[in-house]
Amino acid sequence: MKKYIFIVLAATFFTANAQNDYTDRDKFKVGINAALPLGDAANFSSFSLGFDVAYQYGVSKSFDIGLASGFTNAFGKTENFTDGTIEIETSFDNIQFLPLAGVFRFYPTVRSRVNFGADLGYAVGISEGNTGGFYYRPILVIDIGRGTEINFSYTGINLDGGSWETATLGLQFAF
Repeated sequence: MKKYIFIVLAATFFTANAQNDYTDRDKFKVGINAALPLGDAANFSSFSLGFDVAYQYGVSKSFDIGLASGFTNAFGKTENFTDGTIEIETSFDNIQFLPLAGVFRFYPTVRSRVNFGADLGYAVGISEGNTGGFYYRPILVIDIGRGTEINFSYTGINLDGGSWETATLGLQFAF
């Protein structure tokens, strides 16, 4: 699986170096995000914060490709369990990921302020005991002007024995 992800990322990088007529969409982007955990992730975390970096390259009137990375810290939660007279408090550690992904974006019209697509790759597990896994992030992006974008995404990471899922809201700045 890691070999296929590396091939996709390498192809994305080398394709991005070709000449095109859509250089007005060639952008380096930096952003911040906040997320609420879903599914299994909600058992261990109450929210997460992160940052994103990406480079997007316009390959046609309606399609961009690129590379993305970032860092996410999911804050571990504390749970109290009571069974009659016994009360147990359990605290979970923070969980961190470093995603490495290819970026794919589709623009419905030439001058669209809305685009959608996905980031696909591998999320490296940074925290102890976190091995990481296949990373996918379908995303909807709204350009609010002056190089600023708001994005809504679902982030999923396939882990050994489970998954890590969040609903994410982000703010990104293009340079």
